[in-house]
Amino acid sequence: MCEMNELQTLRHSASHVMAQAVKRLFPETKLAIGPAIDTGFYYDFDTEHTFTPEDLEAIEAEMKKIAKENLKIERFELPRSEALELMKDEPYKVELINELPQDAVISFYKQGEFTDLCAGPHVAYTSKIKAYKLLSATGAYWRGNEKNKMLQRIYGTAFFTKEELAAYLEQLEEAKKRDHNKLGRELELFTTSDLIGQGLPILLPKGARIIQILQRFVEDEEQKRGWQLTKTPLMAKSDLYKLSGHWDHYKDGMFVLGDEEKDKEVFALRPMTCPFQYQAYLNRGRSYRDLPMRLNETSTLFRNEASGEMHGLIRVRQFTISEGHLMCTPEQLEDEFKGCLELCNFMLETLGLDEDVSYRFSQWDPNDREKYIGTQEQWDEAQSVMKKILDHLKIPYKIGIGEAAFYGPKLDIQIKNVHGKEDTLITIQIDQMLAEKFGMEYVDKDGTKKNPYIIHRTSIGCYERTLALLIEKYAGAFPVWLAPVQVKLLPIADRHLDYVYDVKKKLEDAGIWRIEIDDRSEKIGYKIREAQLEKIPYMLVIGDKDIENNSVSVRSRKDGDIGAMSCDEFVAKIVEEVATKKR
Repeated sequence: MCEMNELQTLRHSASHVMAQAVKRLFPETKLAIGPAIDTGFYYDFDTEHTFTPEDLEAIEAEMKKIAKENLKIERFELPRSEALELMKDEPYKVELINELPQDAVISFYKQGEFTDLCAGPHVAYTSKIKAYKLLSATGAYWRGNEKNKMLQRIYGTAFFTKEELAAYLEQLEEAKKRDHNKLGRELELFTTSDLIGQGLPILLPKGARIIQILQRFVEDEEQKRGWQLTKTPLMAKSDLYKLSGHWDHYKDGMFVLGDEEKDKEVFALRPMTCPFQYQAYLNRGRSYRDLPMRLNETSTLFRNEASGEMHGLIRVRQFTISEGHLMCTPEQLEDEFKGCLELCNFMLETLGLDEDVSYRFSQWDPNDREKYIGTQEQWDEAQSVMKKILDHLKIPYKIGIGEAAFYGPKLDIQIKNVHGKEDTLITIQIDQMLAEKFGMEYVDKDGTKKNPYIIHRTSIGCYERTLALLIEKYAGAFPVWLAPVQVKLLPIADRHLDYVYDVKKKLEDAGIWRIEIDDRSEKIGYKIREAQLEKIPYMLVIGDKDIENNSVSVRSRKDGDIGAMSCDEFVAKIVEEVATKKR
């Protein structure tokens, strides 16, 4: 296997070959950008033609021709004026050239009749592009900004060998099977309705049950760790958001109710809970003895996401989050941050998501001051404090410039879905600015008034996103403690029903409540197959011998036919699995 930088070079070259093929087949198309990415490559095109699966096949065929032509890929440089003249018919390239620094080297790569503005590098000849596949065509805003024109993006992938490509395509097929947006609907965990709107999923009984289990688990665990539950309103006057800074820095992402020019009071649905929970802190005067104060809430939030960004349960407009805000003294900050991180890691480990995450230290961009509140000195101090904590805790983080919250730096715990797209699952943020804005103070040991540090955190993140990731992680086959139906009782005949209900009661008395009975007049093989398709952890087949021996015949989703065991033995087995949250 070649090094990743070589693979990226190959994929970047494949994007150029694809763009050349598109220009041959659709000459009026304008070129935007075509980078290599972790999973392959893409190129954005501006064309009136809508790319179809048949078009992708035709483009692939043309790429094959270009590879066979064995065109040399040559680099050259031009002064700015000549570069602009060369690209005069490509408006997106002209825009990119005009934004380059005055002393920038403006380079191009040419292969046959095709020339593209590019920093490179590339392979030497088009014949090197042998194992590739175009995967999909979708919409993409120019530069990812919904205010810009919608372009068409073609995704593809490339490898050095056909064997590597075949293995990757097989992996993609497995990902499609696990895609929560497909599998979650098939298992009747959630649905959507055009009448309700995009990004507003409906959790069906089984999906709602999983969310309820998660919420109870999180709230109980947080209580054990000293967090105090609050319940705050879903909306507030604009005054609250103006004080916090959200009105200036986040208004475009909010659902505003009313018109500032016409209405005496304008409200907005909350996009986060922090300014609401601050009012609980401000309920009375505080001293150092009250700190740390840990306030948590299962918060329903609303964010006006762009339509092109939404996907299943991963990114939605209404969601519920395990949110918390912690007020503490400077001396308590590191221990409390560590406690928040330990809580997050405990949640990830329990859910089985801990092996799939990475950490990012999200910092401000000092060259884009309008995005943030506070001074250079405040940001330097906050980031220095956070860096010291992360380094001391030996967190293996990467730095993300410009990705901080507008009021402070944060640790983002990142996770990828089955398609390789990365999202933030959990955040822990350090904030030394909003306490002052809200007049949050405490009386210290020396009698002076001080502003507390605030830690913003989630413990499991957004429940909807977590459910999506769990569907994909387990391919819908949830661990017993999370499964919406834990046991399915399958009587062979009607005469076995009385005993089946006795077994059900024994399970319920032991705390196993999520049970279904399949009492249909169907053959037992059919009932078993249906339960397997529903991914039920345990099926108990009950017939004459089971009644005679006071036993149950156990079938496991994981281990198949386990055989007969006493009813009490099975109850003890499943109770232990639930109690230990066995995966």
